[in-house]
Amino acid sequence: MSLQGKTIIMSGGSRGIGESIALRAAADGANVALLAKTTEPHPKLPGTIYTAAEAIEKAGGQALPLVGDVRDDEFVASAVAQTAEKFGGIDIVVNNASAIDLTDSETIPMKKYDLMTQINTRGAFLLSRCAIPHLRKSDNPHILTLSPPILLDDKWFNGFTAYTIAKYGMSLVTLGLAGELREDGVAVNSLWPRTAIDTAAVRNIVAPGEEKRSRTPEIMADAAYVILTTPSRERTGQLLIDDDVLEAAGVTDFSKYLLPGATDADLALDFWVEPKGDVGNFSLH
Repeated sequence: MSLQGKTIIMSGGSRGIGESIALRAAADGANVALLAKTTEPHPKLPGTIYTAAEAIEKAGGQALPLVGDVRDDEFVASAVAQTAEKFGGIDIVVNNASAIDLTDSETIPMKKYDLMTQINTRGAFLLSRCAIPHLRKSDNPHILTLSPPILLDDKWFNGFTAYTIAKYGMSLVTLGLAGELREDGVAVNSLWPRTAIDTAAVRNIVAPGEEKRSRTPEIMADAAYVILTTPSRERTGQLLIDDDVLEAAGVTDFSKYLLPGATDADLALDFWVEPKGDVGNFSLH
């Protein structure tokens, strides 16, 4: 299957993993609507909604940049309506927008807690909810949320409980909507990286100076492509890991996702995942 002519609506996407997923889809000739706030470049976080839209067009797709806040009900509903009107429907929702703060529970400001919950969990629920009527009309509808497997040992919460709650909430949205939409044939899954991914967030917030312990965003883009081109009734309600998806699709060489000079032994595990083979001698935890 291909994403040619398919319409994707994505929260975030002005940089990093979201942009990589959008560009992979655009290479097939997909239409991509981006919901994001970033209109001016940040000194430490390069990329805007407009630079991402330009890159999508250059890659072979059509772009619709929609500037606004995923926490705003009216904006999200309007963005969904505009996307469906411009492209004739919606086939795929990608919940990519996310806020991160790794402050411990005793000292995190509740404003930060609320921000993460509203963008991560509520934002994923809101965008998915608004798109459901359009997805039901698609011949291969998918919702894909960038959120982790749910692991309940307290070690997975230690030090950043607020962030864990916000990300696990996104995964609960996946599981809930998968059950609700199964009979409609709408696939609802989550995708998460095995390792750190070389994005501005990792470079500047999560693990400054540890870039060589990361894979490139293209591994997430390729895994997302596999999921989104799978017939929607074949896989739903799963919390997936990028290299597992690609391995099941026949990929055996992951070296192309390494940064120059890095090896698998250098890679650091992302949050909420276990080691696999030689991957995971280090951890972001």
